[in-house]
Order: sequence, then C-alpha cells, then structure tokens
Amino acid sequence: MAKSQDRLASGRMAGLVGIISNVALFAAKLTVGSLSGSVSITADAMNNLSDASSSVVTLLGFKLAEKPADEDHPYGHARFEYLSGLAVAVLILFIGFELAKSSVVKIIHPTAVKFTWLTAGVLVGSMAVKLWLSIFNRRLGKKIGSDTLLATAADSRNDVIATGAVLLSGSIQALTGANIDGLMGLGVALFILYSGVGLARDTVSPLLGEAAGPELREQILDQIRFAPQVLGYHDLMVHDYGPGRRFASIHVEMDCRADPLLCHEIIDNLERECYESHGIHLVIHYDPVITDDPELTAAKQMVLAHLDTIDSRLTVHDFRMVRSPGHTNLIFDIALPADLTGKEKEIKKRLDQKLNQSGNTTYYTVITFDPEAFNR
Repeated sequence: MAKSQDRLASGRMAGLVGIISNVALFAAKLTVGSLSGSVSITADAMNNLSDASSSVVTLLGFKLAEKPADEDHPYGHARFEYLSGLAVAVLILFIGFELAKSSVVKIIHPTAVKFTWLTAGVLVGSMAVKLWLSIFNRRLGKKIGSDTLLATAADSRNDVIATGAVLLSGSIQALTGANIDGLMGLGVALFILYSGVGLARDTVSPLLGEAAGPELREQILDQIRFAPQVLGYHDLMVHDYGPGRRFASIHVEMDCRADPLLCHEIIDNLERECYESHGIHLVIHYDPVITDDPELTAAKQMVLAHLDTIDSRLTVHDFRMVRSPGHTNLIFDIALPADLTGKEKEIKKRLDQKLNQSGNTTYYTVITFDPEAFNR
C-alpha cells in the first residue's frame, strides 16, 4: 500500500488528467454531434462529461480521504474514497437514464445524420485518448493499490468500445444509408447504465462490510501460520475503513503449557510485523489449548467424525471438556457455512444423538456457531 502522501499526489494527478482529457473530448464530440445531428455522438459526448465529473469527485475523494483521524472519527476518513466512487456511480446512472430517454425519442422520430471525415477523425482520436487513459489509470491504480483508479481504467476501456460502436453506426449509415443512430445511442446509454450499476456495486460492497478477499487473507495468515508456538488459528475478522485503514483480529492457538510471557512476545511481534509489512492493524487473541489429554483428543476426534457424516464442511475450534460425575460437557465452536444458517438446532440435535448412541459416557454439547467466512 502506498504512503498517504503518495496516494494523494497520485490521486490528484489522475483526477486532473481525467478532467482535462474528458472535457476536451466532450467539447469536440458535442460540436460534431450538434453539427451532424447525431444523438449517438451526443450521447458519447455526455458520457465524457460524466467522466470529467467523475474525475472531479475522485479528486475530491482522495483529498478528503487523507484527513487525519480525529475525536469523532478515530479510524480516519479513508472511506471518503469509497463514497466518491458511489457518487460517481449515481451520476453515471442519472446521465445514462437521460440519454436512454433521448435515444428512444430519436428512434421514434428519426432525423438525418451527416457523417463526415471530421466526425470520424474526432471519434478515432477519442478512442486513442481513452485507450491511453485506461493504461495510465491502470498502472497508477496498481502502483498505489487504488480500486477507484482501477475502476476508472476499466471505465475508460469501456468508453473505447462505446465510441467504437458510435463510429460503426456512422460508417454503416454513410455506406448503406441505414439510419441506426437512435438505436446506437440507446445502446451507448444502456452501456453507461450497466457500467454505473457495476461501479455502484463495487463501491457499496466495502461500505457494507464485505468479507476479506483471498489476497488480503493470505497476507495476514502468512504472518501467522508459520510462527513459532502457533498450533492453529480461527475467527479472522477484517474491518475495512478505506485504503490504508484496515483493522483485523484473529484467534491463535498455543500450547497451554508454554510460557505465557513468551506467547505474549510472539503475539506482539506478529501484530507489529503485520502492520509493517501490509499496513494492517492486527489484534491477536491468545487461545491456550490442551495438547496432552488423550480423553479430550479422542472426544474431539469423535465429534469431528460425527460432524463429517452430517456435513463434511463443518469444522470445530476452541474445543474444551468439563467432566462431571454423571456426564461430560463438550464445549466448542462450529464454523457454519452460510447456506446452513438457521439449521443450528438441527445440527446440534443430530450431533447429540450420534454422540450418545453408545458408550457409558453421557455427553452434553455446548456449541457456539461462527460464520464460516471468518474461519476459511
């Protein structure tokens, strides 16, 4: 993850380049669209205007995201980058809807379109600029780890396709006389709407608290799984407050016989290394586990075997045993797949039945069901 000042500088540069480029393309296309009477070219021009507006919002989002943490927002303001993406999506959807309406009118009441070499030149030039913008934003987005700039790169790539469709429409009319300008304008408008929906989905998801992606999970787990004294781990939870503002917690299992001061030092080092390597604020919960009790180990293996017959995806952690004169309590957590939510009572009932089918020991289970998303 890039440093704060590097992100701001890169975001500012990308925003300014986007504003200048898209305003120039808007002016050129609006001029030729008005001269030729082409609604599809005008629609493409409005798409560039929306891109320029998006760059303004992106620029503002990067600036606000760099505000330091304060008393009311102790986790900082990095989510402004996500909010700017959502604002861009709403703007794109509005423009796409308005363009769709004007295109339908043009389909119902078609008018002649004048397609000239000037028009073709402007569209080809626009495709070249948008292709360059796509490459520019993709490289910059990868450099600083910005989903916003990567989305902007994808949008520029899509614009190349949309403008190509408009160019194809004009060429067909020039060669055959077929007036498909309204249909092509509608196609461009629908493409804009599709892009807006996709961008809205991508920006809303982290705001709602999406699960950590595979790459982020591996970054954290790589710090944990090979550490000394760590026997296992579970309950990884990641809270995303924006780029560079990620907080995570995880439980690690260590032998209860190990020196607690040594375990504490290992955990402190893991938390520090995770932040220094990946910029993730990690909090580790220490779970001491019993490793030298044959009866407990046998009971755990029995529970795992019975769970496998119920659903092979079910796993357990935090396994403990409390013995009483008349029965034995088995206390543990089960990682529950999302599609089994609501079936907790049924799973517990079936497991209890299997555990007490035979044998002289009566088992009572005390189960906590955790989302599998935290225990993959």
